[in-house]
Amino acid sequence: MLTDAIEGAFTALEETIRSGPVYPQVSPEEIRQYLRSRYSFARTASLEDLTADVETMLGRWQVQVTHPRYFGLFNPSVTVASVVADTLVALYNPQLASWRTSPAANEIEKHTLDWIAGKLGMPADAFATFTTGGAEANLTAVLVALTHAFPKCGEQGLRSLSARPVFYLSEEAHHSFTKIAHMTGLGRQALRTVPSDSNLKMDLTALQRLVEDDRMAGLYPFMVVGTCGTTAAGVIDPLEALHAYCKAENLWLHVDAAWGGAAALSPALRPHLAGIEFADSITCDGHKWFSVPMACGMFFCRHRDAVLSTFHAQTSYMPSPHSEDALDPYTSTVQWSRRFIGLKLFMSLAHNGEAGYAAMIEHQARMGDLLRELLTESGWRIVNRTSLPVVCFTRPGLNIPAFLARLKSEQIAWMSETQCAGQPVLRACVTSFKTTEVDVRFTVDGLNRIAAEKPVAPGTADARQ
Repeated sequence: MLTDAIEGAFTALEETIRSGPVYPQVSPEEIRQYLRSRYSFARTASLEDLTADVETMLGRWQVQVTHPRYFGLFNPSVTVASVVADTLVALYNPQLASWRTSPAANEIEKHTLDWIAGKLGMPADAFATFTTGGAEANLTAVLVALTHAFPKCGEQGLRSLSARPVFYLSEEAHHSFTKIAHMTGLGRQALRTVPSDSNLKMDLTALQRLVEDDRMAGLYPFMVVGTCGTTAAGVIDPLEALHAYCKAENLWLHVDAAWGGAAALSPALRPHLAGIEFADSITCDGHKWFSVPMACGMFFCRHRDAVLSTFHAQTSYMPSPHSEDALDPYTSTVQWSRRFIGLKLFMSLAHNGEAGYAAMIEHQARMGDLLRELLTESGWRIVNRTSLPVVCFTRPGLNIPAFLARLKSEQIAWMSETQCAGQPVLRACVTSFKTTEVDVRFTVDGLNRIAAEKPVAPGTADARQ
């Protein structure tokens, strides 16, 4: 009965979103005034009326990231099985801090993670956990790599080290590492930015030079971060070459595959991830290309002992696990209290199957290829090279802010602006398995029409004439 109700609501909502606007036209004050006028919390509201009102607000006042013409950041449409899963988790409210409290939930997560770890090429005894997102997984990677390189650091702190630790990532890498450097006490200056080559991949020669210079300066390099599907351009760093270099130089290799890691399920795309299987640790997000709701990050590590050394804890009030083979998440992760994050991915994988997931991922890749093809035929210039469905493009004389404003106001599609090699460009990413060839062609027709009209930004002299 629960499944029937959710599936019915899911189907109806899908149709409503597809036929409605992608982008909201609203100010903060409009929403605040609406809330102030209705919700002082001095009186009760019926659950039916309250639910209907919240649905109205979400339908009217947010970017509809599950719309098939949302070509934005890595926010996906979601599978119905994952929505059912999140509802079950809310109903039962399991606490995953200890194995003994939630044995079924912990084992379901372990089973799911072990399967995905195998697809990524991790060894059978690798450690894996669900996280609140990619930022937590990346934070975990830095903490574990620090513990691995400096075993006394956890007890004695960074001041006990004889040299200052530094780590390296491409200028195209995710900016979560800037905050991570701050939070870990390494300091933001410990983050060493490696230039990219002409294809926006990490420049290995530049990395080698930076590491050599830092060692000469008395610093201690301990970690390199490669990216599998950069946020701006969807680029995959040279993972095999990075592995060879890190192995020779005794550096921890972390691969941030928050988005691109799901391509491991696709026989057609998996070869583009070559080298990820050699990583010391990997970040991958279920709430990106696995198409499940927020938040569902994952962390994988081949060095189980380093993980346990990083997060070990002991209390008198937590129940002990059933056996030595059953880990308590509070002793092996950043989190303590934790939601049953992994059920949405488990149920979605079980419902769609490996072949179904591969088909979903490959469909989105084909829609990305079609978008590139149609844009190129229409005179747009593609500025990034990737096998993944991120398309960065521009044309001479394009006023990007004005162009995007028109694109959104006419509800053609949602796209963003980004920088590629220092150049402002339009960025479109196929994030929905619901996107069809009709959606792509409709979008390109709209792009071409607006470009031909040469839109100007609101408030400029040309706009006022």
